[in-house]
Amino acid sequence: MEKESLFKWKHYQPDIILLTVRWYLRYNLSFRDLVELMEGRGLSIAHTIIMSWVHQYGPELGERVRRHLKLTNDSWRVDETYVKVKVKWVYLYRAVDSERNTIDFYLSKTRDHQAAKRFFKKALRPFYVLNPRVITVDKNPAYPIAIEELKKEKKMRVCIQIRQGKYINNIVEQDHRFIKKRVRAMLGLKSFRTAKNILSGIEAMPMIKKKQVHQGMKSAQNQKEFIHKLFGLAS
Repeated sequence: MEKESLFKWKHYQPDIILLTVRWYLRYNLSFRDLVELMEGRGLSIAHTIIMSWVHQYGPELGERVRRHLKLTNDSWRVDETYVKVKVKWVYLYRAVDSERNTIDFYLSKTRDHQAAKRFFKKALRPFYVLNPRVITVDKNPAYPIAIEELKKEKKMRVCIQIRQGKYINNIVEQDHRFIKKRVRAMLGLKSFRTAKNILSGIEAMPMIKKKQVHQGMKSAQNQKEFIHKLFGLAS
């Protein structure tokens, strides 16, 4: 019943829809590239239809993947990078643990302690996230202010250690690479809402690839089968 409601009124099979969504989120492909690839399979699909699928099922994939994630550890690496939305640069806050497992992300129009505070609040909500013991950040002065405010509000433990340094946050900076490379190929996102939705799906793909889910993902075939199961499709 869930599968029927998710794909109701669609003119294409669910596996074709998920294939295009997965390829778009994982690889540096445009919507028109996907149109050509589908033509090679004997399917004529307009690029606007594929775009609508990505907007609908990308964030849904992100939500469903999170239900299967393993616990992260309590050593956080936090940093922000830049994403272009409607010709303007906005800030993408991201956190990973010491084993490079993704904790969470947050898209913000501002780069200040209030944005950092909202990000930390969001990152602390998921069931798979442990309250941090240590948080490693760069020299951005907004982070210590945000953390101290959260300590006073009893949203973070008072014993949390903050480590600041220009070159000690390489783990999360390296982890930005896939996200930045994928978004750069899109030549800018059209709206803030669209950016959040697509980023939710893009962030889910490294979570699967990095084996953050309880099921082992040894190959692209395993990843495809896992995503199909998330959406109620038979393997």
